[in-house]
Amino acid sequence: MKSYLEAWINVATALFSQALAGEPVLSESLPKPLSAGSFGFAATISGDHEGRFAIVLDATVLETPLVGEGVDQKAGWKELLREVCDAASGDLYAKAQIKVKVEKFDEIAGEAKISNAFQLKSGDRSWTILVRDEVRLPKPAAAAPPQPAARPAAAPAQPPAPALSPGLELLLDVELEASLRFGCRELPLGEILELGPGDVVQLDRHVADPVDLIVGDKIVARGEVVLVNGNFGLRVTEVAAPKKRLESIRCLF
Repeated sequence: MKSYLEAWINVATALFSQALAGEPVLSESLPKPLSAGSFGFAATISGDHEGRFAIVLDATVLETPLVGEGVDQKAGWKELLREVCDAASGDLYAKAQIKVKVEKFDEIAGEAKISNAFQLKSGDRSWTILVRDEVRLPKPAAAAPPQPAARPAAAPAQPPAPALSPGLELLLDVELEASLRFGCRELPLGEILELGPGDVVQLDRHVADPVDLIVGDKIVARGEVVLVNGNFGLRVTEVAAPKKRLESIRCLF
């Protein structure tokens, strides 16, 4: 466990099934649009990691007394989610020795961007929960710029080295098609021909694993799926070495 988000998912999965009526199950899912009146809360995190962690719930969750009969549902959710955020701080320290705490916990109306999407399911009912994780290691203080070393007066000026070779610069405007790969699965032809609407094909990748950014037949980067202004996007978490990325061009010519 290395992040506050991982700790939050671990705690929320356990607490929601224990504290909510009907023992609903929390699982990760693809992002879905929320109904009008969605609401949420944002925690301000400080410590070894710091930033903002927001949770947004679909308004339909208030129609079911998950936090108890005769209880203000929104107030109950605020209390429960604050408890989850506090417990996630303790879980992160217990498992990774990372000290963080919740400084503030405020109500918000919604979020324009999200990091992860979840489904809370109980029986035949389900509700969408969206999360935006902005909790990161604090930025190091800016170091003073190094003082330039004195040069002998007679030393000739050295021309700057070119960033790219002239031949490679000619390719920088070439447009390449990039695609995301969530996973794959080998199927017999017979099973493929039998597929119909509503069938589910299980891929070889867990929902928490990063997805691949493919150019040609090469993986050039990996990252997390996010929602940007109603469209899917990719937040890059790792990239291939430049040489590997350039190899993706070779297969296109």
